[in-house]
Amino acid sequence: MSKQLVQIGMDDIDSPEGGCTTHFASLLVEKLNKKNVEWMDYPNLIRLNPGIPYRTRGNGAVALRFRVDQNEVASLSGMVEDLIHNYVDNKYPNTNPGVVFLFNEVPKQVRDLAKLAMWRVVPIELAQRLVTRYKINHYAQGNERGLIGALASVANDLSEDYTYEYIAYRALKDCKESRGVDAESVLAMNQKMGNRVFSNIDPATNKILIEPHGPDPVIFGVRGEKAEYVIEAAKQVRSAQQVERWLVFRTNQGTGGHLKHQVEIKNLRPYMATVVIGKVNIKPKMTEGGHVIFSITDESGSVDCAAYEPSGEFRETIMKLKVGDLVGVYSGVRPASRTHGLTLNLEGIEVKELAKTSVFSNPLCPSCGKRMKSAGRGKGFKCTKCGLKDTEITKIETVVKREIHAGFYLPPARAQRHLTRPLVRMDKANSGKASHLVAKWYSH
Repeated sequence: MSKQLVQIGMDDIDSPEGGCTTHFASLLVEKLNKKNVEWMDYPNLIRLNPGIPYRTRGNGAVALRFRVDQNEVASLSGMVEDLIHNYVDNKYPNTNPGVVFLFNEVPKQVRDLAKLAMWRVVPIELAQRLVTRYKINHYAQGNERGLIGALASVANDLSEDYTYEYIAYRALKDCKESRGVDAESVLAMNQKMGNRVFSNIDPATNKILIEPHGPDPVIFGVRGEKAEYVIEAAKQVRSAQQVERWLVFRTNQGTGGHLKHQVEIKNLRPYMATVVIGKVNIKPKMTEGGHVIFSITDESGSVDCAAYEPSGEFRETIMKLKVGDLVGVYSGVRPASRTHGLTLNLEGIEVKELAKTSVFSNPLCPSCGKRMKSAGRGKGFKCTKCGLKDTEITKIETVVKREIHAGFYLPPARAQRHLTRPLVRMDKANSGKASHLVAKWYSH
C-alpha cells in the first residue's frame, strides 16, 4: 500500500502551570510509531520570536514529518484531538492549542507567515485566513493563537542552519518535585564533549543551564551540533528523577534566526526582533537598579538601548562605549510606557567602528623642555622657566587607547535566548536537511 506524506505542526499545548509542547510531541511520536510510520525527519523544534508578550516560556512550536499508509491518514486528526483533550490543563484560561495537518507542499503564504513569526507579531486572524483559504485540516481551542506556531513550524524546514537538542522527560505526576540534575556530571560532560555541544553551562559562573526550573515535565535538555553528539552527552548526565522518556529534536536553537532583519529607527515597532545600526549619541549610564542605558541615532531618529542587570558582565562592555561609536544593536523592541520610551533590549552588540578619543595637553618648551602655559586667547604659549614665547605652537593631541575593540559581544550564556547564536557557533552552520536519522533517536 502506498504511503502518504504527512506534516503535523503544533503549538501552545502547555501553560505556566505545567505541560510542554515538546513533551506532548514525544507522546504523539509514541502513538504514531504504533501506526508503522516512516519518519522523514527528526521532530523539528522551532523557536519563534522570543519577544512575543503572550508566549509561554521559550515560544517553541513542533513539527512532525512522516509517511504513513493511506488508510491511516483519516484517523490522525481524531487521534491528535483526543490526545490534546487528555493533556491540556483547561483550568488555565490562556492555553490556546493549535494543530495543523498538511499532506502536500506548504503554500507560499504559509511560508511567508513562518518567516514573519520569527521576528514580528503575527495576528491570529492571518493564521485563521490561511487555514481557511488553503483548506488546511486543523484543530484549535480558545482564541486559536496556537495556529500561528503550528503553521510556522511546518513551514520552517530548517534548511539554512540547525542544531539538535536531546530532551529528557519525567512523569507528569513528578512535576512538582525537584529534578536533581547533578551539576558535576554536567560539568564533566561539557568538558569532555567540547564544542560538539553548546550553551549547557555558563562558563563565567559554572551555572548549569540544561535544567529548567518550572513545573513542566522536562528534566534536562542538551544542545549540540549533531544528533549523535547530544545523545552521547545526555548519557553522561545524572539526575535524581528518573527519565521516563526522551526525544531528539532538530531545531533552530543557537542559530540567531530571529535577528536577520535590519530596521531603521523610525520603522521600529513593539516586540520586533531586529538589528539597528547607529551611532552612540548618549553615553551609557548605570541606573540604580543595575541596568545600563544609552542611546543610538541613525538618519531617521534616536532610540534608547538597555542592557539589564541579569546580563552581568555584558554591562561592563556596554559601559565602555563612547559617543560617536558605530554599533549594530541586536535586540528585541520593548514598547513605550509611562516611565520610558520605545527601547531596544540588547541581546548582543556589534561594535563596528570606534570613535577616536583624544586628550590635549600644553606643548613642551622647544628650548628647555618644560611644560608651557597659555599666554592668553590667541597669543600662543609661554615658558615660565626660560621665558620663551611662541604664537605658532599648538597643543599636543594624544589618541587614547580604547578599552573595547571592534567585534561582536554577547551577554553571558546564562542570559542568552534559546535562539541566540553563541560565540562558539559564529563560524558554524548546518545546511540542508538531515541526511539520515540515527537508529535510536527516541525512547522505545
